[in-house]
Amino acid sequence: MSTQPATATMTYQDLLARIVGSGEGRAISDPATGELIGQTPVQTAADLDAAVSVARSAQPGWGARSHAERSEYLNAAADAVEASAEALAELLSREQGKPLNGPNARFEVGACSAWLRAAAAFELEPEVVVDDGETHAVVHYRPLGVVGAIGPWNWPMMISVWQIAPSLRMGNTVVLKPSEYTPLSVLALAAVMNQALPEGLLQVVPGGRDVGEALSAHKDVDKIMFTGSTATGKAIIRSSADTVKRLTLELGGNDAGIVLDDVDPQAIAEDLFWGAFINTGQTCAAMKRLYVPDAIYDQVCDALVEVAGKMPMGIGLDEGNVLGPLQNQAQYDIVAKLVEDARASGARMLMGGNPESGQPGYFYPTTLVADIDNANPLVAEEQFGPALPIIRYSTIDEAVQMANGLDVGLGASVWSADPARAREVAARIEAGTVWINKHGAVDPRVPFGGVKQSGYGLEFGVAGLKALGVPQVIAG
Repeated sequence: MSTQPATATMTYQDLLARIVGSGEGRAISDPATGELIGQTPVQTAADLDAAVSVARSAQPGWGARSHAERSEYLNAAADAVEASAEALAELLSREQGKPLNGPNARFEVGACSAWLRAAAAFELEPEVVVDDGETHAVVHYRPLGVVGAIGPWNWPMMISVWQIAPSLRMGNTVVLKPSEYTPLSVLALAAVMNQALPEGLLQVVPGGRDVGEALSAHKDVDKIMFTGSTATGKAIIRSSADTVKRLTLELGGNDAGIVLDDVDPQAIAEDLFWGAFINTGQTCAAMKRLYVPDAIYDQVCDALVEVAGKMPMGIGLDEGNVLGPLQNQAQYDIVAKLVEDARASGARMLMGGNPESGQPGYFYPTTLVADIDNANPLVAEEQFGPALPIIRYSTIDEAVQMANGLDVGLGASVWSADPARAREVAARIEAGTVWINKHGAVDPRVPFGGVKQSGYGLEFGVAGLKALGVPQVIAG
């Protein structure tokens, strides 16, 4: 570590100077205002080849270091992120649209350093699986080589770190292709982290779909980590097949929340709200459909309206806002159509559903929809925005059946005053994670992954580290 360069604190202008080209590339605009942020470089499959070659050359030396040495570098990268946290948060707010405050831009940058430190702290020792006097068998986890990471636009910095941190800890190098919507955030994060990391370990290749396809099929990439849509995940599976790559896929979710009849609606309303509307609803593991029993249906609806009405939406750099715009026009159109179709079907708009026309930015109002059929597209399809359908149920069996009725299963939640009763219901739900009295509360210590068409493979914790290594058994 003695040769590590000193970490500098970067300003917003420093970040842009490092990552934005001089008039060339593709324009990136603020989704809240339409203002130009800068030009992102647009790279090609040939640039990807060059990055993979550098990563392949750097990997043996990095892989030869001990876990303790690699962890020191991860902690140094976390220090660098913290030193430039405000500049990173401002860029993230401008490019992604999320406000600085609330569980948004500053929160996301803080999560980056927290996940780096968590990945550095986990203990991963060789596992003695048999030692009976005749056979001694030990499982070791060796580096894979080069990890290709493909990230989304909703949490571009945080999810990139979810991919980068365990990969580096396990002795791999990383080539990352960011979303075309949020390349600047990821380029800036890498620029900050690379102040503390040895050269060649972490590279970002911004480009179009052709770069993602080339990364998935690349013969010198040993694993792909991807967070995004189920459709794109299926394409990655196909393109990676010829090289038999390892895959970790965190795909689309349409998370259900089930409220039991013993709760105090006022007491849980704010947690319900943030379970659904974190990042203005643009979160894979956000609550997308809420099931409420007849006995307290109206009270829960009223409590949610009261909470939602107090949450200001607007430009992210305004310190008073906690909800922002949708990140792009395509996502805005999806949300608007689903809500309008729900209205046409006879569903009741408790609030929202009436976007202002002629205003700058992709702002869609906070929308709560009641008395909606479970088969309605707003329920059955992932809206990925600030619109929550609230569905009535009569029995727990009915609620569980509706919750399990889709072909996805990332997360879910059960809300009850009786934790034991909640756990009994949770055990019946088909989802990779079921939270009790909260939703979407990911934790770097707790494994996370989906079932059904929400993907496969685990992230976080020791299980996430093992997924970034090759198990080797030495027996004798």
